[in-house]
Amino acid sequence: MLTKRQLRKAPIANYMNDEQQAFFKHRLLTLKQETQDHIEQIKQQLAHPPECNDEADRAQLEDDMAIKLRLADREYRLLSKIDDALRRLHNGEYGYCQETGEPIGIERLLIRPTAEFGTDIKVISEQKEKFYAD
Repeated sequence: MLTKRQLRKAPIANYMNDEQQAFFKHRLLTLKQETQDHIEQIKQQLAHPPECNDEADRAQLEDDMAIKLRLADREYRLLSKIDDALRRLHNGEYGYCQETGEPIGIERLLIRPTAEFGTDIKVISEQKEKFYAD
């Protein structure tokens, strides 16, 4: 299996070859397992909260539980993105911008293996979101 260093040094002509696809498939599957484990850990913490006799402790526990619920929701959304990325990998579309078809780039995929868009398209999209949100 390729290392990150080898991946970064690979010629552009080798973009998303079989070795690179295997690297990212392993990375996505590992991320998926870690995410599932984290969700399970959060579930266990929510299912078995500590007893609180003090009102301040109870309030803190409720805040902590609300944060954990938001985190679990975020993790569930990440699972969906990982599954989408694995599907794109299987279909030969992984690593290419969903809008332009251009390569997303190894560096971006190393940082965000679930990336669907190239940096330029993502920046434009975020600017539009900000503009319409204001």
